Amino acid sequence: MPSIEPDENREHRIKTEIIVDADDDKEERAMGWYYYLDDTLNFPFMAKWTKKGRKSAAEEKDVEVLGMAPDDECLKDMFVEVVYPNGKDEDVFSAKLSDIKAIDADDETQEALADWEYWLARGYKF
Repeated sequence: MPSIEPDENREHRIKTEIIVDADDDKEERAMGWYYYLDDTLNFPFMAKWTKKGRKSAAEEKDVEVLGMAPDDECLKDMFVEVVYPNGKDEDVFSAKLSDIKAIDADDETQEALADWEYWLARGYKF
């Protein structure tokens, strides 16, 4: 059962901009989301990453979101590449987009992140 009520504006954007040509094909839906996020999120931006461990409690870290992870990693969920502030190139990690909360991002980025959160909260799947 969806945890939030339908939002007509978001539903329209999802159907006409994000998954418009996907029909019921899971990979096409995933790639629709991937390219929408890649085009709409204005990288880099600062965020909080809630890093969940299997055996340890979740911890929140400040990170810089650098960009989308490679598209072949985003066929089941959306991932972004993040680095800790002042981190080096070898310190880049993949993080689930749903574990990222922007703390310094423009309105377009905030809206795209909210679209993805909405999609998940409504229980939609690829």
